[in-house]
Amino acid sequence: MRIGLGGLVTHKLRSVLTGLGIIFGVAAVIAMLSIGEGARQEALEQIKLMGVNNIIIRSKDVTTQSIKGAKASFSTGLIKLDGDAIKEICPLVDYVVPQWEKTAPAQFRSERHDVKVVGTTPEFLNAFGYKVADGFFINTSHVRNEDNVCAIGSDVKSTFFHFENPLGKQIKIDNQWFTVIGIMQSQLAPEKKVGGLQVRNLNMDVYIPISTAQMKMDRMKPGGSSSFQFFGGGAVFFSSGDETPVPKNLLDQITVKVASEDKIEEATDIIQRVMERRHFGIQDYEIVVPEALMEQSQQTQRIFNVVMGAIAGISLLVGGIGIMNIMLASVLERTKEIGVRRAVGATRTDVLGQFLFEAIFLSVVGGVLGIVLGFSLTGAITLYAGWRTVVSIPSILLAFTVSALVGIGFGFYPARKAATQNPIESLRYE
Repeated sequence: MRIGLGGLVTHKLRSVLTGLGIIFGVAAVIAMLSIGEGARQEALEQIKLMGVNNIIIRSKDVTTQSIKGAKASFSTGLIKLDGDAIKEICPLVDYVVPQWEKTAPAQFRSERHDVKVVGTTPEFLNAFGYKVADGFFINTSHVRNEDNVCAIGSDVKSTFFHFENPLGKQIKIDNQWFTVIGIMQSQLAPEKKVGGLQVRNLNMDVYIPISTAQMKMDRMKPGGSSSFQFFGGGAVFFSSGDETPVPKNLLDQITVKVASEDKIEEATDIIQRVMERRHFGIQDYEIVVPEALMEQSQQTQRIFNVVMGAIAGISLLVGGIGIMNIMLASVLERTKEIGVRRAVGATRTDVLGQFLFEAIFLSVVGGVLGIVLGFSLTGAITLYAGWRTVVSIPSILLAFTVSALVGIGFGFYPARKAATQNPIESLRYE
């Protein structure tokens, strides 16, 4: 080991250049896997926001291409009765939560910003697992009496009220005044699109009773002769101007919370049949299952990690080839030295250990420096690219172990070649 280390120190530049392949290879493996792990965790968190046990039914516009026969005129759009029918027919359901949504201007004193107004019911908290940080969420009496009360997201509080306590104060949303009764706990903020659903910044949401939303607030939709929607009573609603009013009873989303995860597939089939029957086969809605999105995301992420790890592993392979190349050159260069050592009593094992140690030392030191560089790269990626990165212990162990194996694997052949040389011929080598 001492002689091997001395040989590396004697040729410092060559040793450093040889180790660079391992350093960058290990750093690349750690950086790639950290990007993959960060993306995986972010996707899972976004999906969990929709509720793993939930089945989400979203309203969507029907275009002229999707009309099939006269039955189209009987589609009601997504309404509360759809949720009532699902609750009545499907015994696997715990909660059915209707949601009415609108982006509206909100004002408190001189502050004025757009917020997302969500009309819903008290079961919303149970379906999504959200919690109230202070005050209360809307209750059944608020829904029954169409009260002008609201629970606000944490960003709404900081944007409008700053360091004031908003509870009991009134905020103007659209042309309605609402009394703040609760403040929600902070949720995951970044806006993402998961499975076709926009997972927005939930901290800018304002929750009001669904009855208040439907009866006291108006919504408009872009007009145009090429698109239309179907509503209750068998009437077809054609848009003719720049903007047209949306019927008050139309919902944007119905969230169905299933009692058990292993019943989600069965419940989805029942809900699909109920919706098809109620909407006469018209696809003016879409059904999204977060659990299926999670499984798909995990599978995609595994493939991504394997591909990225393989690409980064090529760097390690190139580094290993570099080690073998330099070690073979070193053996050739030090042939006479090997002959002298063998002549004065060194065994083949001694020579093998010397050259194998050099290769392993280069790869291990390169692995350690690569880990440091990998940490730096992930920090730079997060800082400048804005990507979420998570450096995991398994990725570090994997990269370091592979680098050590590269040193052993690619260093063994040159070491064995040195150990098996004929001492007499080595002494004669010039």
